Amino acid sequence: MNIREVRRIAKGRKTMDGAGVKLVRVFEHSDIYDIDPFLMFDAFGSENAEDYIKGFPMHPHRGIETITYLLEGRVDHKDSIGNSDTLLDGDLQWMTAGSGILHEEMPRPAKRLDGLQFWLNLPRKDKMAPPRYFPITPDMVKQLDIEGGTIKLISGEHMGESGIKPLYVQATMMDVCLGAGVSHDLPIPAGQNSFAYVLEGAANFGEERTEVGKFSAAIFSDGDAVRVRASALGVRFILLAAKPLGEPIAWGGPIVMNTREELQHAFNELSQGTFIKHH
Repeated sequence: MNIREVRRIAKGRKTMDGAGVKLVRVFEHSDIYDIDPFLMFDAFGSENAEDYIKGFPMHPHRGIETITYLLEGRVDHKDSIGNSDTLLDGDLQWMTAGSGILHEEMPRPAKRLDGLQFWLNLPRKDKMAPPRYFPITPDMVKQLDIEGGTIKLISGEHMGESGIKPLYVQATMMDVCLGAGVSHDLPIPAGQNSFAYVLEGAANFGEERTEVGKFSAAIFSDGDAVRVRASALGVRFILLAAKPLGEPIAWGGPIVMNTREELQHAFNELSQGTFIKHH
């Protein structure tokens, strides 16, 4: 087995987005070629409603998928293709923006709000696909029991089981909890980019045992498995992996295309009211 080593550690930085939501931004524009086809990864969490209540009012997306994973709390959302729903503890929303969607995500006061959102780039051929909203409830997620821990297999494959199957980029997503000192190998096919974001505790990744703690992500070198060993605190982390698209990226705020011209065209359509293609 060719164990992946930690190529580098991305430390999350505190920032604000939306109408004034405090969050931790783990990846920046400069990281995108190391994590292609993933683009952005944000984590949010607070017991103080003032930190998140202003939410993310109606805003556009094109050319990507946005995946929101609510660990705890409540988020109401709606979009321009007629979906409206509420995310509760353990719910996910896998949204294909494709040719264009407007959506809003508005957290509601709760004892605690905790979650994350990442963006997955769409290949050139699927950039203008019809927008689609795909809710994933906890009962749809495979729970795998391993010695000393559990794995929620959201998408991808592990131990002969399969998670949900994304329509476009076949990304693997796992939510892994390991008790103190527990080791586990997670197979990830060679040629895929992968990283792990630590939610709680800490762990050593790779044969060289690089320790990664909370609010940080380990970006892995190539190989065919991620080896993890939980610290004395135990660990909970999100593992993401997918085959890179290797296509040019033109990124402007909520829109990600392949060329500056396509980006400009999208913003022109927004201002002219012709952005939404499918109803």
